[in-house]
Amino acid sequence: MSQREHTDAASRDEEAYVPDPRRWRVLAVSLVVGFMSLLDVTIVNVAVPSIRAGLETSTATIQWVVSGYALAFGVTLVAGGRLGDAHGRRRMMTIGLIGFVGSSAAVGLAPSAAWIVVARLAQGASAGLLTPQNSGLIQQLFRGPERGRAFGMFGFTVAVASAAGPLIGGALIALLGEEDGWRSLFLINVPIGLVALVLIRRLVPDNDVGAEAERDPRVDLVGALLLGLAVLSVLYPLISLEGGAGPPLVGLLALPVLAWAFVRWERQTVRRGRPPLLDVSLLRGLPGYANGLLVGTLYFTGFTGIFLVLSVHLQEGEGFSPLGAALLMTPFAVGAATTSPLAGRLVGRIGRRVTLVALGVMMTGTALAAVLVTQPTDRLWWTLAPAMLLAGVGGGGVISPNFTLTLAEVPPQMGGAAGGALQTGQRIGSALGAALLMTVYQAVDAVSSAPVAARAALLTALLVLSAALAAAVRSWRRGD
Repeated sequence: MSQREHTDAASRDEEAYVPDPRRWRVLAVSLVVGFMSLLDVTIVNVAVPSIRAGLETSTATIQWVVSGYALAFGVTLVAGGRLGDAHGRRRMMTIGLIGFVGSSAAVGLAPSAAWIVVARLAQGASAGLLTPQNSGLIQQLFRGPERGRAFGMFGFTVAVASAAGPLIGGALIALLGEEDGWRSLFLINVPIGLVALVLIRRLVPDNDVGAEAERDPRVDLVGALLLGLAVLSVLYPLISLEGGAGPPLVGLLALPVLAWAFVRWERQTVRRGRPPLLDVSLLRGLPGYANGLLVGTLYFTGFTGIFLVLSVHLQEGEGFSPLGAALLMTPFAVGAATTSPLAGRLVGRIGRRVTLVALGVMMTGTALAAVLVTQPTDRLWWTLAPAMLLAGVGGGGVISPNFTLTLAEVPPQMGGAAGGALQTGQRIGSALGAALLMTVYQAVDAVSSAPVAARAALLTALLVLSAALAAAVRSWRRGD
């Protein structure tokens, strides 16, 4: 189908749209599920020492407890979104959540490190099926200003889940003890997930998969394999670098070939009249999509690694407990929770300027944190915490408007796959940012002091956020 035909189909969809009276309740359920899957990206960061001691295994093995989840998550996002578009989002949420609950229980009850790594891979793959259904449901159920508000709530969920993970993890370990308290980080998903599963079956509607999907619901398996390998060629080297391994970086050399093969295959698939995994030519022609993908990837590259670096620095460099380190970073979540819904409402009126202002505030807070992180340990509560609050106020205004603007022109029948691609960029950015900032921190710490190393890492994050700001300015000038 051509871009013009997609535009006509989207216009007909707008005319036929009838608001579902349950749409806000459906959104609430889907965001609870999305919060769980995103929380498990960061919640284990503070538990690494406890898991290593409890299972008596090596640091390299435990690295895969953290990174295996992110790897499987990133590889399956687009395919999960396409499956939801083609076969129904309620069905994919059900399958994904059953897998997520089962694998969470397997992690929490794991008798060995090998068992936990395999279960975390399964947990990440299940999250990759779940998460893109959020953006697909928002595309399906909301229109106009309501869609901006819905994406505002989604951005709130992403920001708070990213920032609250270490706090929740630290609190549970402090409450239940370091020896086995880490198991609760995963077992808590079981009761919450089972309740969410009942609500999904009762509330979430089967999506109108569109005329194309109804005629041909097949999934492009070759495209899914090529894209999965391309994402793997990026994520695996970055995760290995984060863990201190250099040689796997040669895997990056495969990326251009795999990316070219994927784009070529998708174009051939469209020409043959078959449903593609991701219609690259259509998405490239949609206003704002390419620039929004770039802004989101750069933003997550800059901001996600900040939490990992500060978590390591505050515990190992300043002697904070896991809970104390998490509490010091909590103001970011508070700031983001305050501004995400507001930004979702404003984006319909002032567009990309919301992102520009929010990035400026985020960068100001990050710059202040870079200046203040070298203060004596007893002053960090009164200096670093306000800087994190300011950064969070800005950060909350980036994610939800970027989702809204990036997916604004995407047809609902492609909402899951397009949202999955956007979130894949975010996962790649997160892995790149964590590897980059930790490498800077460790390199500077080797020749200087831990506070100076933390400052260097934060300044590196500021440079990446500057690139995100430049991309947002470009998008604004183009009217995206």
